Amino acid sequence: MTKFKRIRDFIAGVLMFLFALIIIIVPEVSLGIIVFILTVSMFAYGFRLLWFYFTMSRHMVGGKSTLYRAIIVLDLALFLVSAASMSRIIVLVYLIFIFVFTGVIDILRSFEAKSNGASNWRFKMITGVIIVMFAIALIVIGLFFGREDILVYGYAVSLIYSAVTRIVNAFKKTAIVYIQ
Repeated sequence: MTKFKRIRDFIAGVLMFLFALIIIIVPEVSLGIIVFILTVSMFAYGFRLLWFYFTMSRHMVGGKSTLYRAIIVLDLALFLVSAASMSRIIVLVYLIFIFVFTGVIDILRSFEAKSNGASNWRFKMITGVIIVMFAIALIVIGLFFGREDILVYGYAVSLIYSAVTRIVNAFKKTAIVYIQ
């Protein structure tokens, strides 16, 4: 990992942590802020994938998968915008499902790292399992009691956890492979 990437990850982790604190301080206004930031980032990612497809990926083997990912991300962003006007609970459950998805991806990446012989697969596995279990508990508790502030606080806690893991990974020493 380069020094620039370490600095970028550290700053992103600090900003995520500060954003989570803002969510905790004003939970009644925070849902609109969360939806705005998430939709802008999803639209930016979707259009960036489209740009990559039209400039380079269409000439590559398996380039259509980039187009499919771009269409799916843009559809999910449009769904989030339309769901924000319908119900706040739908948006919060949608946000929690995003964390479940990232936890499942962490678990799958840990299996891949284990099969490749990497030493940090346990950390990825524990992180993924914690994210999935916490998100499932939030969905069950939030929907059972019907209180959206529990889901907002849970989203903030999961954001803090993600920020802390990003900051820790920014300071973690990376292995360098030397070829002789």
